Amino acid sequence: MNKMLSLEFLIFILMAVGFLARRLRILGEEAEKTVTDLVLFIVLPCNILSSFLNGAQGISAGEFLSVLLVSVGIQLISLVYARFAFPAESESRRCSLGYAMICSNAGFLGTPLAQGVFGAAGLMLASVYLVPQRIMMWSRGLAIYSGEADRKKALGKIAAHPCVIACLLGVVFMASNIPFPAFLRPPLESLAACNTPLTMMMIGMILSRMDLRRLVDRTILWFTLHRLVLMPLLVFALCRLLGISSLVTGVSVLLAAMPAGATTTMLAAKYNRDPEFATQLVVFTTLCSVPAVFLWILVLA
Repeated sequence: MNKMLSLEFLIFILMAVGFLARRLRILGEEAEKTVTDLVLFIVLPCNILSSFLNGAQGISAGEFLSVLLVSVGIQLISLVYARFAFPAESESRRCSLGYAMICSNAGFLGTPLAQGVFGAAGLMLASVYLVPQRIMMWSRGLAIYSGEADRKKALGKIAAHPCVIACLLGVVFMASNIPFPAFLRPPLESLAACNTPLTMMMIGMILSRMDLRRLVDRTILWFTLHRLVLMPLLVFALCRLLGISSLVTGVSVLLAAMPAGATTTMLAAKYNRDPEFATQLVVFTTLCSVPAVFLWILVLA
């Protein structure tokens, strides 16, 4: 929990930097757009590829397959939820609700938490768990926001997106014995490390032009309940029913209980899909994730 609290504190400090930079007019509206494009087209692809290159090693084939199947199952359930939930909401809100259901913050918050609770084995299983999520968030997840009427054109744009290309390259390097060029590794890791600071500052900039008294509404409360309680509860029940090991169950439940991913805000801003609402989802679920994760740790203990 100390590690979780430290990461949450880091997130909100970085948000505060972006918030103040926008409020004090150090950065303007153009800076928001520039940071969004910088993250989506350069920094985030490097982060994705780096994550695959630092993938899991040393876990058994049974554990690998179990956590992979659980993760795929979660993504399929999330996809159905994204399609049919919240029919009364506007199209822009449904985009963020659907994407945030598919894409949690399991990478930044969940991976170190899994390591802290379950040790090196937890970290390795977490890296496997994240593979289907990364593929889904940059395939179907990106399509949710792009909303192209022409399906062939939409598929072409999605396939050419740098984050999708990074996912494909990552799978190739992780699944094969092809060595990644050593001279490219340091610049790749350096750019990947910029992802969290820039993304959280971007969220802070959007927060600066919002009425913080309206941070929460009924939709966000219901989504938070689903994201942090109902989804991990379903995962816990299915893992127990299928007799999956306690280690794989624990890692899967903790990662399923992570808040909405920060890329929800980035894509909402890029495609002009109510970025203020997307920011509300990310901020409020992140705040609520601390007590939620603490309770899940108690359940899993």
